[in-house]
Amino acid sequence: QVQLVESGGGSVPAGGSLRLSCAVSRYYHGIVSMAWFRQGPRKEREGVAAVSTLTDVTYYADSVKGRFTISQDNAKTTVSLQMNNLNPEDTAVYYCAAKVRSGAWSDPGRYTYWGQGTQVTVSA
Repeated sequence: QVQLVESGGGSVPAGGSLRLSCAVSRYYHGIVSMAWFRQGPRKEREGVAAVSTLTDVTYYADSVKGRFTISQDNAKTTVSLQMNNLNPEDTAVYYCAAKVRSGAWSDPGRYTYWGQGTQVTVSA
């Protein structure tokens, strides 16, 4: 079983920055990508960013391109999301997820393992 634990959420004013981290209890080669999703109030869960564990290729939602950066350490046991120039629309619970199946990086149904989520609140 793989456990994912997020940390680093909090409250910041618009224009501020936060860095989220996801600790992966056990990486194995079946995990093909790691991602961050978010779910705002009364919104569906949406993909924010993902990184291929095999190639390090990264993917981003249009709404966060140029502001957010996803990265993973060499051991693939920590995945981070650096978030800059935050705005109130970024307010959401952010989830770390691991995918072992093929398919679109932004499809939450393709992800097998999920963290419990961490709250990010951005004030105007």
